[in-house]
Amino acid sequence: MKNRQYSLKVFETKVDDEAKFIDFFDTNYMLFKDHLILIRGEMSDKIETYLDNKPLKFLHNKSLPIGRSRKALEEEFKMGMTPNNNVEECSSLKEKFKLLEEELKALEIENGVNQQIAQSEILKVKSEIEELSNKLDNNFTVLDTIIRSGRELNIDGDLLLLNRVNSGATINTTGNLIITQVVEGALRCDGNFMMITVSPKANIIFNGVEVDNSLLENKLNRIELKNREIFITPVIKKEINWAS
Repeated sequence: MKNRQYSLKVFETKVDDEAKFIDFFDTNYMLFKDHLILIRGEMSDKIETYLDNKPLKFLHNKSLPIGRSRKALEEEFKMGMTPNNNVEECSSLKEKFKLLEEELKALEIENGVNQQIAQSEILKVKSEIEELSNKLDNNFTVLDTIIRSGRELNIDGDLLLLNRVNSGATINTTGNLIITQVVEGALRCDGNFMMITVSPKANIIFNGVEVDNSLLENKLNRIELKNREIFITPVIKKEINWAS
């Protein structure tokens, strides 16, 4: 498959092999269920039926303008985030939202994307930005980088990691922890909750207690500390909200 990531929750792909295409979206459905998928080239009836039944939103052989990447936007959000400029940063986040809103509206007009879908994306972005801005005073950190083997990352406060943690890497955080991709390294979290997907290689210590990997079942789980007890709950599709 040949892929290209567009500005915001738009994923472009080309079908080279029907079976690999279906296997890819079966494996990564959680990541792309809220994306608009652009499909290039020939698309079989089997693939179209698969996408409709999943369900996944898609367009076939349509062209969308290439805008800024999510990573680029997040890097802009993170620049200058210090305890002394939170007011200015919140104002900057509002400016970023206005730009995102304009881009989404342009995307809708130029390419005939369903208005309801575009409006839903605008509301999701607005909610996410408001949640992130509210957490600036609580040392909330957002990263989109692979934590590679041999690296130790120490975070004072909450961490949202939009990438994977390789075997041999370590993350220590005093606050809550959300990691959107698989963890193969070590995590040390002293917050109230974690949302993670781990491999059998991972070593997870939550508030001083080692978590048995067999309880996590290699899928997204919410690990919480309530009344000095640790609870592990599988996260179903409808519950996922990275801003909470």
